[in-house]
Amino acid sequence: MKPSVPGSLNAPLVTAEIGAAAMPAAGKARGLRFLVVEDHPLQRQMLVVALRAIGAEKIDEAAEGREALQILLGAEPRVDVVVCDLDMPNMDGMAFIRHLGGSTEQPTLIVTSALDPGLLSSVETMARAYGIRLLGTIEKPATPDKLALLLLGQDSSPRSSAKSAPQTLNESEVIAALEEDRIVPYFQPKVALSTGALVGAEALARLRHPERGILSPASFIALVEQLGLIDRLTWSMLRQSAAACATWQRQGLDITVSVNLSQGSLADPSLAGRITSLVSRQHLDPRKMVLEITESAAMTEVGPALENLTRLRMKGFGLSIDDFGTGYSSMQQLSRIPFTELKIDRSFVSGAENHAQRKIILESSNDLARRLGIKSVAEGVETQGEWDELMRVGCAIAQGYFIAQPMPAAEFLAWALNWGQQKLQR
Repeated sequence: MKPSVPGSLNAPLVTAEIGAAAMPAAGKARGLRFLVVEDHPLQRQMLVVALRAIGAEKIDEAAEGREALQILLGAEPRVDVVVCDLDMPNMDGMAFIRHLGGSTEQPTLIVTSALDPGLLSSVETMARAYGIRLLGTIEKPATPDKLALLLLGQDSSPRSSAKSAPQTLNESEVIAALEEDRIVPYFQPKVALSTGALVGAEALARLRHPERGILSPASFIALVEQLGLIDRLTWSMLRQSAAACATWQRQGLDITVSVNLSQGSLADPSLAGRITSLVSRQHLDPRKMVLEITESAAMTEVGPALENLTRLRMKGFGLSIDDFGTGYSSMQQLSRIPFTELKIDRSFVSGAENHAQRKIILESSNDLARRLGIKSVAEGVETQGEWDELMRVGCAIAQGYFIAQPMPAAEFLAWALNWGQQKLQR
């Protein structure tokens, strides 16, 4: 049951209004069911008023985590969005988030709090680690505009009653997919922020299953590693990506293709020569291929890894340090490997326009790239706000769903040629 609200709080509050920038979220809120979890009665009512101002009609209320979990279990239709405070009695917001992560009910989450922005950033990271889809955090007061802007990222499609798990494959299916070249690269565009020009594409593995359709790496990559086939997958991706890029070049599309190198492949002293020969057979200029290396991969077998990467760079290949800042030795890697590109992890890009710490990290990463004379690339760009923030800090290149989702090679070529006619105007 909803907690009772003292009579003195039933008096009309100041009318909440929504700004024009957040108006697109109003219609979306009308079709969603909300749960407000806040122990302070006045602030809880203010949240309800703010939600109603953006069109919300179905709103449940709870004063702490245990009560909220009971509502979630019994709610019909299910709750779509939880708006939760952190500092509450009995079960506080962080404990509630932990329980929410282990629940079969998976509403999206908005966190509201008066805590320091640095602490809110930690809570965001914690929520995502528990597998919760976090729309964002709001420093109190949570105004209609703040709520509406976060709701723009809410998926309006019907939710399953259980967590969506990847469709994992068995050993024979994975081996067959590799043998039949059914693990293929899908290409996601990389665009120059200053001009909107298409400058490259990253190859991302997808499995074409005869019955289940296109499957993401979550369905097969762990098994590929367990079977010791990751090196085989790496070479398949290199070969197919080089062939696709060579085709693009012949069609007048002068861009690079980026391919991830596996951790094990770097330990093979013959790697650089083999990659050079592979690219030569595809009639592709080595300067048109960028090889992405994670920090952890570069730390193993340091001698062979440095020999390979230095030789590849001498041949003209680009080298990208992937997921920059998520490991433990970013600066050490930059000092010893001749990288040409610094790839900023999505965790620092997501919602950066609203987070002081992420803004600082973005600024520092881009400044570091400029000083080193290498390109900065932001991955996982999904919103106009993130794009604008990257423009502000002077990031060179962006990729993400805000620009386009990954596509098969032929579809990518058609998309790219069309993009050349109408560059993104930001």
